[in-house]
Amino acid sequence: MQMGAGRLPMRNHESLKHHSAEKVWNVPFLVGIASLLWFLIRTGAKPRRAAYPCQKAALANASAWLGTLALPEFFRRPETAIGREARRLGSARVRFALLLLASAAVAGIAGPAVRFFSNVSSNPAGQFTALNLIGRRQPTSTFSDIYAVQGTTGADGGFQRLVQLMEQRGQPFYALIDRNDVIIIKVNGQWDQRGGTNTDLVRAIIEIILAHPGGFDGEIVIADNGQAQYGAAGRGGDLDWKSNNAEDRTQSMQKVADRFSKEHRVSTALWDRITMTLVGEYSDGDTRDGYVVASSASAATGIVVSYPKFKTLYGTRISFKKGIWNPVSRSYDSDRLKVINVPVLKTHSIYGVTASVKHYMGVTSDRLTKHAAHQSVGSGGMGTQMAETRFPVLNVLDAIWINAVPGGGPLTRYAEATRTNIVAASRDPVALDYWAAKSILVPAAEKLGYRNTESMNPDNVQTRSFGKWLRLSMKALQDAGYPSTLDLSKINITVSSLEDFKVE
Repeated sequence: MQMGAGRLPMRNHESLKHHSAEKVWNVPFLVGIASLLWFLIRTGAKPRRAAYPCQKAALANASAWLGTLALPEFFRRPETAIGREARRLGSARVRFALLLLASAAVAGIAGPAVRFFSNVSSNPAGQFTALNLIGRRQPTSTFSDIYAVQGTTGADGGFQRLVQLMEQRGQPFYALIDRNDVIIIKVNGQWDQRGGTNTDLVRAIIEIILAHPGGFDGEIVIADNGQAQYGAAGRGGDLDWKSNNAEDRTQSMQKVADRFSKEHRVSTALWDRITMTLVGEYSDGDTRDGYVVASSASAATGIVVSYPKFKTLYGTRISFKKGIWNPVSRSYDSDRLKVINVPVLKTHSIYGVTASVKHYMGVTSDRLTKHAAHQSVGSGGMGTQMAETRFPVLNVLDAIWINAVPGGGPLTRYAEATRTNIVAASRDPVALDYWAAKSILVPAAEKLGYRNTESMNPDNVQTRSFGKWLRLSMKALQDAGYPSTLDLSKINITVSSLEDFKVE
């Protein structure tokens, strides 16, 4: 009998369906086995790497492959011993039970494996870890003085108390900014949940700026560059995440800006949108938004310095390095542009700790510099980046929620964070980072049961360790004339509790 036009013989038709299914099955099979191999090779002789975000993802992919593809196929095929035994028993229920047991075993491996290799006991969501911060008084104030407030959520007057401490110790906050300045509040917007800067803290900083005794008539820009890669969603940063670091988790950076924008010039600038656009300076006749990139790498630290140049929502033209551009006079006003650096304190899977110094990665264009920026962190590149673009007038460290998992950051889910309720500040980013790692991050990790905290130890000076690259960053700043220091015995450390302060 002749087959109808366009029809296939039944055998060939079934074979085609089986072949198509095999092709589809092969894709996740390859992903799964590649993930398993990556996990084993990358973890190698350093088990704590199992806690790195990329390792967790690889282990999850491998587990899914084993549980949903490899093991079911293993049971199904008649040539396997278990498959033959299951068929001999002749019971679909037996095969199903074996599959459930195997899948449950695989699913149970991932979490315990990460916890075991991470050297951790437990870290329940919302856990509060009380720390004993110790102050130190010197006869005179210094550039590197540190101020810290304990017991603050960021939404309760904690930053106001910090400003008061600065005033009492001879460093008035309003001496750092003028009433008509343009202020960039540099935040971490690459990560959502607890990985990003606390939005309650940013809101409090804006309120203090707007309460300038002379009446604030300037402009505030909340900004960051998530590099349009990686990050919480795999596409870089966002200043309007759905899940945020705040008492009200829906409060994004954009919502904070919107709260003030009806009466004041407050906006956001996500530099991800311009991070791939190479531009010249305004003085060169280039009016486009984008990134200005140095023609060569720093001989000292290897970084190719880069910085954003952009127009704000209100039409202000900003060069991060040179200042506010006046198109009429064709000149820059450098003094009017100020940066307040507001990082969140957390561990980092490559560089040990991320805080004030490493936070300047969000000023660079890692893409246009062919990743020289991020690679240079280990050789002190962020010190050069700060010195050759714009040094912050103040570093405000968000340690309200921290990530104290050794090698666990920068991604920080709600369940991975530890509440310490601390906000600290200093003009010296190096001193602040050294003190915060030693006084907050390491003690918190130890209280949580982590036995190995060398990756976040600022006194560990092995090659490319946190302590080593922090010192190289300090040298780059010192060479540029900034008196940064790691010697805490020579600076004032002022610690106060919010309980001792009543908001007026």
